[in-house]
Amino acid sequence: MTGWRLGYLVAPRDFVRPAEAIQQNFFLCANHFVQVAGTTALLKADPDVARMREIYDERRRFLVPALRGIGLTVEVEPTAAFYVFADAKEWGSDSLALTYRLIDEAGVAAAPGVDFGPGGEGFLRFSYVTGIDRLREGVSRLRAWSDARV
Repeated sequence: MTGWRLGYLVAPRDFVRPAEAIQQNFFLCANHFVQVAGTTALLKADPDVARMREIYDERRRFLVPALRGIGLTVEVEPTAAFYVFADAKEWGSDSLALTYRLIDEAGVAAAPGVDFGPGGEGFLRFSYVTGIDRLREGVSRLRAWSDARV
């Protein structure tokens, strides 16, 4: 359901009404199909969630050491998402410019760390939602790109 923007809020009672007012001024409600999917996910998707956790864990266990092996620093290993935030300052200090170079020169997409605030500058965010074969290909391309710039 990534991108469907369905969620809920647990908050102190005094915060609920102000949060409702804010929410109502930004959007009316989630689309009906998203509400149905969310309810179904909460009530019936435990086996699917467990399976996807295992798949994402396998991908994470591949990608983190692979990124480290090509010279990127991963200080904090992800435990709850499907992204790795890697320090790429050795490759360049402008994360946005670096993402353009990577897509143009290596055929690998990453999100620039600066998109996540000034403390993210010099970092890249890599997603591991794709299959393990594509991750291997992406790391291979990054390795070749990194080796060629030396």
